[in-house]
Amino acid sequence: MSAPATGGAAVPPKVELLGVNLRYFGTEGETEALKDISIAIAPGEFVAIIGQSGCGKSTLLSLISGILKPTEGSVLVDGKPVAGPSRKVGYMLQQDYLFEWRTILDNAVLGAEIQGADIRKARERATQLLTRYGLGQFLHHLPRQLSGGMRQRVALARTLCTDPDVVLLDEPFSALDSQTRIALADEVAEILRRERKTAILVTHDIGEAVSMAERVVVLSRRPGRVKSDHAIRFATANGSRPAPFAARNAPEFNGYFNTLWRELEVHVEG
Repeated sequence: MSAPATGGAAVPPKVELLGVNLRYFGTEGETEALKDISIAIAPGEFVAIIGQSGCGKSTLLSLISGILKPTEGSVLVDGKPVAGPSRKVGYMLQQDYLFEWRTILDNAVLGAEIQGADIRKARERATQLLTRYGLGQFLHHLPRQLSGGMRQRVALARTLCTDPDVVLLDEPFSALDSQTRIALADEVAEILRRERKTAILVTHDIGEAVSMAERVVVLSRRPGRVKSDHAIRFATANGSRPAPFAARNAPEFNGYFNTLWRELEVHVEG
């Protein structure tokens, strides 16, 4: 899918995968993980990727982040090949991976420390982010003193502290209870849109994908291919996108959900 146009001119993709294949080589031979993946993601766009376990969703994020390299094809950020981990790309993992012996503030600046950034500025930004996310009074607390949802907010602040252009989200809410998960999805979506980040979410939860993302990409069973790419649109009075909780109650939600459910069911039966 080409990037959206503005004023009649095509906007260059922020992230682009062109004919990407990935094969693993092990003691049992060759395993084809991804095949002929081509996706273009515009600046500021929020895209979700869904599919069965083992179809290569998280592997796609590893390619975009530069942790893995494709066997064939190209992965581009701002039109330039991804050669390795970059400050342009932040990665929020499934677990929060907070260091229990470091304060919340010290955890939030960890990425900046690793990148060799100005720590004074990083601590100022982390303090601003944590305060904005309702954690200002917990800056000097330890992770064990926070709830699961609060810990994930710290993980998001850590990801955003280095000010990446692209934020990768790998099942970031899966360890949370249902109520906290939905509430945090609202917070994270609002934060990423306010910060004008390009976001790519990997999730098993169809409702989460439909309610949070502007596009949902469905991958086939391994080797993962792009089976479909759905634009998600909700009719609102002011034309703005509803928050995820409100989107779940919108008339369009069930239609998108059922379409994606049927596509994944085909995968199961096939």
